[in-house]
Amino acid sequence: MKIAVITNLYPPYARGGAEQVARRLVNEMTLGGHQVFVISTVPYRGWRAFLKSRGWRAHLTEHEPVPVYRFGPWNLYHLLNSHRFPVIVRLLWHVIDLLSPLPAWEVRKILKQERPDLVITHNLKGLGLPIARDVQKQGYKHIHTVHDVQLSIPSGLLIFGQERSWINRSPFRYFYEVLVKRAIGRPNLVLCPSMFLARFHRERGFFQHSRVEVLPNPAPKMKFVQRKPYDPKILNILYASQIESAKGFLFLKSALEKFDRPFKLHIAGEGVLSQLAAQWAEQDPRVVYHGYVSFENLVHLFEISDVIVVPSLCYEGSPSIIYESFQAGIPVVASRLGGVGELVQYGKNGYLVDTGNVESLLSALKKVADDVDNFQGRSEEIKATVELYRVDRYLARLENLIKETCS
Repeated sequence: MKIAVITNLYPPYARGGAEQVARRLVNEMTLGGHQVFVISTVPYRGWRAFLKSRGWRAHLTEHEPVPVYRFGPWNLYHLLNSHRFPVIVRLLWHVIDLLSPLPAWEVRKILKQERPDLVITHNLKGLGLPIARDVQKQGYKHIHTVHDVQLSIPSGLLIFGQERSWINRSPFRYFYEVLVKRAIGRPNLVLCPSMFLARFHRERGFFQHSRVEVLPNPAPKMKFVQRKPYDPKILNILYASQIESAKGFLFLKSALEKFDRPFKLHIAGEGVLSQLAAQWAEQDPRVVYHGYVSFENLVHLFEISDVIVVPSLCYEGSPSIIYESFQAGIPVVASRLGGVGELVQYGKNGYLVDTGNVESLLSALKKVADDVDNFQGRSEEIKATVELYRVDRYLARLENLIKETCS
């Protein structure tokens, strides 16, 4: 079967787990004998170069292992640069992303040339939401994969404690949702990685005419050397996420400043608070800031970590970092929010903590610190908790759904 995968970001351009899930899926479908190609974006390298190279036109940038078409988004800036612009510019960017037909026209040309049997879309914000409906108008079978709440909230972030805030209850949000529902159309099938996301979108009136299935994200294929403590006398903590307040970075910082156990914190990621992370690392020898780390290099940080922290203050769909941590046999301490509770099993593969509660987070970290040897001895047991999410099992389930969708 020939399959088109359309996603706003595709490695090496990435900022979260959705891009890794898309690439994982592409690789497995290719190994499974499908003919796959990808349509995604490329960041601007200056307006002059963009105009000179006609960067808004889709072109093949990679041929192996699959063809990848990329073009600069027909918008004010590339998604990865959003943090550099003021609110008013970002609002205009969202309007263009929601209403402009130009990206859909560009995608249509590629699909007409490639003639796929099926189109699978992932996150489309930053590429162009109207692409989804246009795909359906062209008569292609369409599967859409939801990764977060961005179809309801432009930022994709629903912050704990702000569920009933004025902005989330304003007419603007409802008007935005009406326009998004029109843009996203009626996919033949919608995949949600967690029951939380499926329920959230149903309650907001999305996908009323589409089949919705819960299909947890695929765990990666990972190869490790024997994992050993970086320093057996201290707790080795890894934070691998966007360096943002919503992801709990400031909350984690304030908590660890009160932590009374020896620890070493490794920070991997980028974001608005990257400079603060770098300054913290300069001032505190217990902290190491690595900046952006590719998945291939993140594996090396897993090998020296005792616990991974996911201290999010926003509702998470089904964070890829948790699947990856369990695949590495490492326990997770995470906020009890969104779809996280569907993955973390208390005391078995980690601990859930009260969102934004410093004492709850420190208590969980102390439990891990007191039980490091036991958790390391049970690494195979932790890996077993993600066995159901193996990428080959994911693909087998997906292929059955594809057959039902395309029949």
